[in-house]
Amino acid sequence: MEKQRNMLVTGGCGFIGSNFIHLVARTRPDWRVVNLDLLTYAGNLNNLEAIEAGNSYRFVKGDICDQPLVSSLFEQERIDTVVHFAAESHVDRSIVGPDAFIRTNIIGTFTLLEAARTAWAKRGGEQDGPIFLHVSTDEVFGSLGESGYFSETTAYDPRSPYSASKASSDHLVSAYCHTYGLPVMITNCSNNYGPYQFPEKLIPLIFNNSRTGKELPVYGDGKNIRDWLYVTDHCQAIIEVLEKGRSGRTYNIGGNNEKTNIEVVTLICDLLDAKIGLLPSGSSRNSLITFVTDRLGHDRRYAIDSTRLKDEIGWQPSVTFEQGIEMTIDWYLANRSWLETVINGSYQDYYKKMYA
Repeated sequence: MEKQRNMLVTGGCGFIGSNFIHLVARTRPDWRVVNLDLLTYAGNLNNLEAIEAGNSYRFVKGDICDQPLVSSLFEQERIDTVVHFAAESHVDRSIVGPDAFIRTNIIGTFTLLEAARTAWAKRGGEQDGPIFLHVSTDEVFGSLGESGYFSETTAYDPRSPYSASKASSDHLVSAYCHTYGLPVMITNCSNNYGPYQFPEKLIPLIFNNSRTGKELPVYGDGKNIRDWLYVTDHCQAIIEVLEKGRSGRTYNIGGNNEKTNIEVVTLICDLLDAKIGLLPSGSSRNSLITFVTDRLGHDRRYAIDSTRLKDEIGWQPSVTFEQGIEMTIDWYLANRSWLETVINGSYQDYYKKMYA
């Protein structure tokens, strides 16, 4: 029987975090979730409107850099497990404004680790399960050539302020395990997609622009390759790592779905043409594709080897990219009001009224 957990989920109102909380509510009803989120631009309470506050769920608006708040939550809620999603995560934003990435991704992780270490020590260094699961990215490994895969032993080689800040936080988490004995695990995932993704990311951006007849910007020649992971597959992997993973281990989580950016954009256009019809001009949405100046330091290819996760834990992705992208498009079509609210930013006013 799976143990009950008092779990602190950071960034639970964001894209992956909210999908994780939904999956926990459906599949692990005995787990209590305390969701700590500052509700910055990518945090959206509407992502969790179906999750009711009560014995199994509590939302706390707050900053992971707020040491007194974080420490008090560990005490009040008897937190025994942390799943740390909270992060600044958009590469383009990190290029023009890296300071927020340093603060949230490094200082915030440090604050959480200190609170976890203090709480763990007070309980006598319990070893009955991981106390800190740090959710990271494959971008810490840099760029691949035409062949090969990132494994858990690949040397770190971050290329942007975002990936450098995540690499720093990975190293901090690992150091707290080796120095203090804190039970930790790190997961490095490939590109996620699915419901509730903030529309500055490639797939929701292309969906919305192509739906409304706007230009579809594609960096460089469009042939940068990413391994795409459906968000629910990712969240299921995290649950299984919590239940079966080994302290001190890193686990790569990939989707086995390598696609060039232009393939992704073209497929979205084709799906929308089929589902809602061609543009008013009679043209396919592919005619909206516009190649733009490449991103500074744009990594050419990412691909993940998830063999360790499969061999040690038994997880592997269940959703192909073709299945996942159609489910994602269908979700956005069925939830246009969610997307429009996020794009218009009106939800920020709601937050200010409710949580000022």
